[in-house]
Amino acid sequence: MATKNIMIVGVGGQGSLLASKLLGHLLLTRGYDVKVSEVHGMSQRGGSVVTYVRYGEKVYSPVIDEGEADCIVSFELLEAARWMRFAKKDGVIVTNTQTIDPMPVITGAAEYPSQLVEKMTDKGIKVDAMDALTLAEEAGSAKAVNLVLLGRLSNYFDDIPADAWQEAIAACVPEKFLELNKKAFALGRG
Repeated sequence: MATKNIMIVGVGGQGSLLASKLLGHLLLTRGYDVKVSEVHGMSQRGGSVVTYVRYGEKVYSPVIDEGEADCIVSFELLEAARWMRFAKKDGVIVTNTQTIDPMPVITGAAEYPSQLVEKMTDKGIKVDAMDALTLAEEAGSAKAVNLVLLGRLSNYFDDIPADAWQEAIAACVPEKFLELNKKAFALGRG
């Protein structure tokens, strides 16, 4: 099997690190060699956080180069646009439609770009955009956006059954948040 590449991108504090941990755990239990590499920007200050998850028979490097990502999971719309150059021609971007103003927008030095989904689609990228924040709130917490997005991502893994995802959630999420996170995953999966 050829190595597959997934990028998880977001803004600090959104739960992208739990998402990468859960995905890595899931893929390990399925018998894949897995490399996970976390790249932190100014995550405590609302900056970009990027995680690379690579899996296959044998993975030699944790790094994903431009044009190599089979899937990019984005917790915020501008982050999807910022990292889209890493997507393969036949790749997909699974993104939350939530917007979080970066510092230049907050200070008035710039405007948040409009119509980002359309702009990415116009460049030939398959974009699976959803309001993950509303679904997370429906599940019981705005902090469950990560599980909503993993639920949507799971639709692109035909070879991994839903119960394997549920087992990974149970292994990685604290017991007191387990039901909420399972519900968020189910809502994202659709």
